[in-house]
Amino acid sequence: IDATVTVEPDVVIEPETHLRGNTTIAAGCHIGPGTLIENSTIGAGTTVRYSVINDSTVKGTAQIGPYSHLRGEVIIGTGCRIGNFVEIKKSQLGNNTKASHLSYLGNSTLGDKVNIGAGTITANYDGVNKHPTVIKDKTKTGSNSVLVAPVTLGENVTVGAGAVVTKDVDDNCLIVTRGERRVIKDWQPKSKQPPKE
Repeated sequence: IDATVTVEPDVVIEPETHLRGNTTIAAGCHIGPGTLIENSTIGAGTTVRYSVINDSTVKGTAQIGPYSHLRGEVIIGTGCRIGNFVEIKKSQLGNNTKASHLSYLGNSTLGDKVNIGAGTITANYDGVNKHPTVIKDKTKTGSNSVLVAPVTLGENVTVGAGAVVTKDVDDNCLIVTRGERRVIKDWQPKSKQPPKE
């Protein structure tokens, strides 16, 4: 724990935890084990386990980890849940928003009570520039969805599993982009097909 770190009363710091730089841990937090927090503010009553947080702010009563990575001016609202293998960069999440597993959110602004499904990513980089994604209140993304920035999802939108969203979506919509299912029976790769005579 660096001399520059402020730790308020009633904080539990588990083994293998490093608190560095201009960091503040508010009262009632449970930090670690196995956690690195650097130049960040952690709000009251937050739990952070097996995670890395750099240059970010986590407001009160959030649950972070295990194995989450927050970096580059991230702001996490109160009551949020950021779970296993979730990376968030330069993004802001509203209150009571959840990204529970296997997701990437970059250059994004999320409202309140948003639910990010497993495997959702924001495709924010086109090879030259980074682009923003906006997800408004109470919107839900299905598993393995891709949000191709720049894109805005309105309030109370449901994104179907496996969708690739390339255009803005209005409030109260369901978006599904999967094609019709095809089953080809007795199919073999060309390498296994008998030679033509």
